[in-house]
Amino acid sequence: MKRKPFILIGLILILTAFLAACGGQKEEQATASQPQSETKELVIGATAGPYSDQVKKGIQPILEKKGYTVKIVEFNDYVQPNQALAEGSLNANVFQHIVYLENFAKEHNLPIEDVIQVPTAPIGIYSQKHKTLDEVQPGATVSLPNDPTNQARALVMMQNFGWIKLKDGVDLLRVSEKDVVENKKNIKLLPLEAAQLPRSLADADYAFVNGNFAIASGLKLTEALELEDIPDQYMNVVAIKTADKDKQFVKDLIEAYKSQEFKDVIDKEFQGFVKPDYMK
Repeated sequence: MKRKPFILIGLILILTAFLAACGGQKEEQATASQPQSETKELVIGATAGPYSDQVKKGIQPILEKKGYTVKIVEFNDYVQPNQALAEGSLNANVFQHIVYLENFAKEHNLPIEDVIQVPTAPIGIYSQKHKTLDEVQPGATVSLPNDPTNQARALVMMQNFGWIKLKDGVDLLRVSEKDVVENKKNIKLLPLEAAQLPRSLADADYAFVNGNFAIASGLKLTEALELEDIPDQYMNVVAIKTADKDKQFVKDLIEAYKSQEFKDVIDKEFQGFVKPDYMK
């Protein structure tokens, strides 16, 4: 009879351990079934100038209201932002149009893609030596972007000016200097990195400058002798890693760009930019 208390105590201990194990298992199962919280720290890359400013003035405040911490990293070229995005040091970038993005991603085998267009500054032709395009003289020097897609844009504009003639039937999105079949003014083409084009104005007769670098250097869109009528494929986009396309931060980023709050910032701070369809 004296053994009964010990037997009872043993049964209680076994039952307690069993219930604790079951409870722990249920807790582990519940934890496993819950999705891991997504990052609330976003790093967005952009070229220095208007696209960085668009994020800083219009997108960052909206995302911060949603609980995100936003860091903006500025670049001065068109190569590093995509490499940084693919490597994971950026969550998104904004600086390029879809033609450049797709070509770059294919050439470098990068798993990145676009998610939304953004207000875009058109490429323009500027001069510190001439007041009109009609003043172009034989042998004039014209600087233009050296990357294929933006160079094509400049060459098409030059054909529209009547300065050169391109091969018949050539793809106007991919034309290069090799496709120039007639150079009526014997113009000397000077391909340069896009960021260097504003500086070339001191030496060249005319310079084609991408809108973001024009503004970043102190040029105004209204100072251009001619602005490009931007086709849809040259509207700049937000790019992300393909693996992130269904994540919440991407949805919140798209929502921020489509918001009335961001549209108000563009109307006030970025006049002259071409707006995507969702803003019209």
